Amino acid sequence: MIDAPSLAEQSVILLHGLARTPRSLRALELALKAHGYQVFNIGYPSRRHPVEVLARDYVYPAIRAYEPDIEKPLHFITHSMGGILLRQMLTGGFNLKIARAVMLAPPNQGSELVDRFGRWALFRALNGPAGQQLGIAHGAPLCKALPNAEQFELGVIAGSRTYNPLLSWAFEGEHDGKVSVQSTRLSGMKAHLTLPVTHTFMMNNVEVIRQSMHFLKHGCFDSKRF
Repeated sequence: MIDAPSLAEQSVILLHGLARTPRSLRALELALKAHGYQVFNIGYPSRRHPVEVLARDYVYPAIRAYEPDIEKPLHFITHSMGGILLRQMLTGGFNLKIARAVMLAPPNQGSELVDRFGRWALFRALNGPAGQQLGIAHGAPLCKALPNAEQFELGVIAGSRTYNPLLSWAFEGEHDGKVSVQSTRLSGMKAHLTLPVTHTFMMNNVEVIRQSMHFLKHGCFDSKRF
């Protein structure tokens, strides 16, 4: 457990998902700031480079520009591929101390969607090199090879609702239209929560935001649901 300083002294890094921008996490950013956190909502060109390059050349330098103190533990809230970037920064070459993190719909074990549609030209064009790295079955999947959550306190929120029947063909079991509930799990995580939300818009959901902030403050999700 961490000894929590005042919220004003705690920094939260927000990392958006593939083919999104910091605007997608604006509601979460405003909620965190309203509760006193210092928030850095980082953008990166998610469709232009592989995960390794995005982490090394864009995300990590941006974190250090906002927070140059390498000894300061940071909180993270990530959406989708943002969680994979966070795990990439646990590999060699990065100096990052994580206090607590919440991953929203992370493809920690990869996404069945990439296996089903990844070879389509339109899919490749829309998702870029990083999108091709998020599969489960093909090649040596990056998602399963990255470090787990043993180095920090992690809470994962998965979604179980989708409105796209075409994408649903790629899955067995519960999913959010992009990632299955099972694939969000990661060895070493402290807590896992499934809510009836979709992948694309879950970060705007009031309960997702509330549970994310509860985990940052207490290291667990709130058993009382709205």
